[in-house]
Amino acid sequence: MVTLNRVKTEEFVGLKPAWCPGCGNFGILNAVNRALVELELEPWQVLLVSGIGQAGKLPHYTRGNVFNSLHGRPIPVAVAAKMANPELTVIAVSGDGDAYGEGGNHFLHAMRRNHDITYLVHDNQVYALTKGQASPTSDPGFVTKTTPEGAVTPLNPIAVAIVAGATFVARSFAGDIDHLSSMIKAGISHKGFALIDVLQPCVTFNHQNTYKWYRERVYKLESGYDPADRNAACAKALEWGDRIPIGVIYRREGEPTFEDRLVALKKGPPVKQALDPRRAESLLAEFM
Repeated sequence: MVTLNRVKTEEFVGLKPAWCPGCGNFGILNAVNRALVELELEPWQVLLVSGIGQAGKLPHYTRGNVFNSLHGRPIPVAVAAKMANPELTVIAVSGDGDAYGEGGNHFLHAMRRNHDITYLVHDNQVYALTKGQASPTSDPGFVTKTTPEGAVTPLNPIAVAIVAGATFVARSFAGDIDHLSSMIKAGISHKGFALIDVLQPCVTFNHQNTYKWYRERVYKLESGYDPADRNAACAKALEWGDRIPIGVIYRREGEPTFEDRLVALKKGPPVKQALDPRRAESLLAEFM
């Protein structure tokens, strides 16, 4: 007997996307919707928090609770929402500049604290919304308006995440929706901070890292690969160039989340706890 999901794909149809035709963001949007449907999550159970950039538009093109934050600031909002209501599925959405440039500080500390959120980063190696400047992940020598002599050494987000304490680190490719949706499902299902770095071609401003360029290089991690092996994960994180691994690169299970450690959550989500106004009387008395 075939069991049908109670949640339908149509429930996650949002506004019409305004991305460039052929943009890798379309693949990411399709993968997000597929993952949410297959996890049988309904829109009201999901919060999508975004920053600024083309990636930041994704929450408007699907359905769920949405908060648009400032450039590089989706993580503070996402972790606050998760603390207020741990029952929410919280997904932060950023581009590589938003996540690793403007938001680099928040990225680091959210990983070491192991907040139970999923961070979906559209990594197109360029600032696309602002017309093609080099980003933190641009390849060496990448010529843009801000790097006429070529970009310098890029940030390696996978390596940074592993050593900074993230308990789930994965990479996928926007041109492989099946693989990407499986990574998003795994990240959402993981208890702890989950980074999913998505290799996303920008057809307008990045003519170097194209669909063809990626398809000639990406490969899925072998079936015998152990993502619990941190040393092996670090070695995979350093692979870039002729061969680029995709899949769950590092995963550490059983680590307490930040929310697990909060005494205030022992009685359940704050949004469901009874509010007693009298508890504020002693605080207010101090100002009398």
